[in-house]
Amino acid sequence: MNTMKKWSSLLLLGVLSLGCMAQPAEPGKTLLWKIEGNGLEKPSWLFGTIHMICKEDADLSDNLNSVISKVDHVYFEMDLDNFLEILGGMTKLRMRGDTTLKDLLSPAEYERVKAFFEKKSTAIPFRVIETYKPMMASSLLSESAMPCEGAVSMEQVIMQTAKEKGKRIKGLETIAQQAGFLDSIPYRYQAGELLKYVDSADQNGGEDKMMEALFSAYRNQDLDSLDALMNDPASGMTEYADIMLFNRNINWVTRLNDLMKEKSLLVAVGAGHLPGEKGVIRLLQKAGYTVSPVDNKKVKNRTI
Repeated sequence: MNTMKKWSSLLLLGVLSLGCMAQPAEPGKTLLWKIEGNGLEKPSWLFGTIHMICKEDADLSDNLNSVISKVDHVYFEMDLDNFLEILGGMTKLRMRGDTTLKDLLSPAEYERVKAFFEKKSTAIPFRVIETYKPMMASSLLSESAMPCEGAVSMEQVIMQTAKEKGKRIKGLETIAQQAGFLDSIPYRYQAGELLKYVDSADQNGGEDKMMEALFSAYRNQDLDSLDALMNDPASGMTEYADIMLFNRNINWVTRLNDLMKEKSLLVAVGAGHLPGEKGVIRLLQKAGYTVSPVDNKKVKNRTI
């Protein structure tokens, strides 16, 4: 699988706040973690999200609902409740200097990418998409490849529940900061990987084994498997992991060290940020906190 295809799958997990979660997690595996100790007066919680999920499977566990009721604030990667910030930040999704895909590809390559997006009928017209940073454009393809209709953002589901419970919504970073991370990866490289994605899209019947593996790991709430997938050199993640994951994790934990002293929080960020030696869980532990798994199983009543 080419790097852009892998990145587009991984963007769902950890970049800009995997499969369906109808079945319970396996014993000992969870996306919900409790943060205590190190002088905290009240605990906070950490939850791993997925930025796109089948609508019928986006229900929250009883424990996560209870956590939302207990906390003072809910923090996402960015403030999803600040419409003006999001609207203003959308301009940051575009490449700098009026660059477009036409500037980065040959005429024939450009026409192949254009035809592919138009065939996919994405929600955003290609004349706008071609101004986006190519890795951001690729994430739109991942969303259109969801195995269901009516896919939603897990963050939006949590935010709606939090607002119903009267909780404040805040963000660890801005959309402008998030979009800025992609400026550190050369546009021409991103465009080349997007072209590889397009050219290989019909191979193997369009089957994306990386996405399938990620969806399965998230469905099973298996952070160890997610960590292994994301740190496998074959995944294409390692070259830019510092930019997209690790440096951001460090910044978040630095902020949380102050924020959690003042309020009890639910911190809901992409699940790809949680596991591993440089993940948020381990960084919090290194900072002196006790971070413990909390059961996040969901049981659905079924008519047989």
